[in-house]
Amino acid sequence: MSTSPYDAFLLVSFGGPEGPDDVLPFLENVTRGRGIPPERLLEVAEHYLGFGGISPINAQNRALVAAIEADFAAHGLDLPVYWGNRNWAPYLTQEMARIAADGHGRVLAMLTSAYSSYSGCRQYREDLAAAVAPLGERAPEVDRIRHYFNHPGFVEAMVASTLAAVAALPAEVRDGARLVFVTHSVPTAMDEGSGPDGYAYTAQHRDVARLVTAGVAAATDTDRELDLVYCSRSGPPTQPWLEPDANDHLEGLVADGVPAAVLVPIGFVSDHMEVKYDLDTEALATARRVGLPVTRAATVGTDPQFVAAVRELVLERAAAVRGEEPVRRSLGELGASHDVCPAGCCPNARDPQRPALCGVA
Repeated sequence: MSTSPYDAFLLVSFGGPEGPDDVLPFLENVTRGRGIPPERLLEVAEHYLGFGGISPINAQNRALVAAIEADFAAHGLDLPVYWGNRNWAPYLTQEMARIAADGHGRVLAMLTSAYSSYSGCRQYREDLAAAVAPLGERAPEVDRIRHYFNHPGFVEAMVASTLAAVAALPAEVRDGARLVFVTHSVPTAMDEGSGPDGYAYTAQHRDVARLVTAGVAAATDTDRELDLVYCSRSGPPTQPWLEPDANDHLEGLVADGVPAAVLVPIGFVSDHMEVKYDLDTEALATARRVGLPVTRAATVGTDPQFVAAVRELVLERAAAVRGEEPVRRSLGELGASHDVCPAGCCPNARDPQRPALCGVA
């Protein structure tokens, strides 16, 4: 199985603090240039400090890197694995410099965001462009694997974790449990510009939600209803963001007589802070307050089906670049996403001219 022309693999992620002293500097990195007031940063800092100032995302990325390395080795892929973050160590700038120093010329990147949007794709590509710019002629060429939200390895791992969460509910409410799919809220304008026609951020999530719901219904021989809700809104009140909020929605389910719910975090690859705080802390507290039995499905993390999907996506892209006809597996209505971002996709509203790698700027 050839990975040519790629000679390195790069996991690209968000980053997170690894101790109390890291929290405010990390948040300042995340919000730089956005005019976020200091009191808001202090408020968000409390979320992290409640977990000892440590975001779980870095430990989870280390585990994912190890799982990918083991899978590559087991299947004969001679492709070194690197990992760099946008907002905390190991920073992309440092990791790209290390990749160049190690003599690699063409890198295949994977973003720990399965969906297309400005914050989930183009912003990562802009930071990749900034990371390679200082390297000049030594800069490796960087591509990325396609958006993988509807790859069978992602969907089937989410079906399995959702089934486990359904089984964890009390037996008397299982059959009537609503599947509540959760993702990160974004401004509505970002949703509308997050892909070609029919490929918006919300459309991608609804496609996955339908697939997971169908898989759970088939396995339990029970028809299931689904909802798509949002968490982690961070914009000003005057700016429209995607709704409903997960907490508001849980309260509404009780009013509608729904007996139970399963929170399914399809918008997240790992159980990082948005999942640990927004769902496991806030949303579950809301559920307890209103008397709604709720469980939470695990994210895909290092599920073997997901790790195998990473390998498959690497081989798929490598074959396409070599001019071969790759096998492009996907489920649902939207089909396999583009390899190269179309012009105008996921625009940067604050800085439209900022360069981005891995596709058309």
